[in-house]
Amino acid sequence: MSGPHPDVARTRLAVRTALADLAPGSLVLVACSGGADSLALAAATAFVAPRLHLRAGAVVVDHALLPASASIAARAAQQCRDLGLDPVEVRQVAVADTGGVEGAARAARRGALEAVREETGAVAVLLGHTMDDQAETVLLRLARGSGARSLVGMEPVADIIRRPLLGLRRAQLRAACRALDLEWWEDPGNAADGPLRRADGEPLPRAAVRDVVLPALTRALGADPVPALARTADQLREDVWYLEDEGWALLARSVVGTAEVPGRPGWPAAVDVAGLAAAPGPIRRRAVRYWLVEAGAPAGSLAARHVDGVDDLLLRWRGQVGVDVPGGLRVRREGERLLLERTPARPVHREAPHDEPAGDGAADAPADPA
Repeated sequence: MSGPHPDVARTRLAVRTALADLAPGSLVLVACSGGADSLALAAATAFVAPRLHLRAGAVVVDHALLPASASIAARAAQQCRDLGLDPVEVRQVAVADTGGVEGAARAARRGALEAVREETGAVAVLLGHTMDDQAETVLLRLARGSGARSLVGMEPVADIIRRPLLGLRRAQLRAACRALDLEWWEDPGNAADGPLRRADGEPLPRAAVRDVVLPALTRALGADPVPALARTADQLREDVWYLEDEGWALLARSVVGTAEVPGRPGWPAAVDVAGLAAAPGPIRRRAVRYWLVEAGAPAGSLAARHVDGVDDLLLRWRGQVGVDVPGGLRVRREGERLLLERTPARPVHREAPHDEPAGDGAADAPADPA
């Protein structure tokens, strides 16, 4: 008797590896859109979970961005039930009409996935991101000048999120679906010429990278760049994790006194200049960033210029007043200490309001298969 199709076997092995550490009886949820990647993941999870004494269900998120979205979600849910997944939940979300479509949809989707996870007591949510998705992520972040932390791409495990398929290609998952007689849905929003566009009418960034940039790179290089891009993320990940651990350790060693940041009980308001200044730059700047973020500076708003400004207080202090950082915080130097304090609230000038411009729709992660 012949075994399963090679790509079916590869998908099952990837899922088995991703779930091997979970306790028997645990529930895992597959985020499924009905697309080939998430449908192959659902099928593999339905096969593997019982053999690991796990329970497996699914979540289908309807973004209501396309006219037929409700019927598409219902069909995906039925496919999951037919595979034996239980429970299967369908959640419709409202995608904010401000900023970029990709980012807003991702935020709404993640909220729905987390809500179902909490309701069901699931220990993990499985996403169907592939090696191709990883390569697109690395290119997008590289083009935006992101630091090393973001160039590690999507992590195989991030809190309750698990991505078993990062080592597999889209073509392999389509082959797995064909071998299992699973009909998938092609999301037109994933295409550069699809109906979802940026505010300026151009294709969504990820769709453009997928349909235009990567094919152009393949032609220019004479080779498929996807494996190399994904491998770069994997190789960089361990280095970044090491630097992050060293950054946290440096911050812990640099705390002086018992003063706390107002509004952040237990978080130190003062750190030692000499200890930080003596550390290598990559570790020092990470320690500074962690200090600021945990004190209340929004990670997405804390830019390199803010961290560089604090670095100047450490290494090039000439009596500067201090550095204002997002979150209503200010860092100033007092002798051999850096102090973190709240800045006074700025007055609101109601007679001259200013509207923030909308973003261009850029997102730094692919559309999750949900």
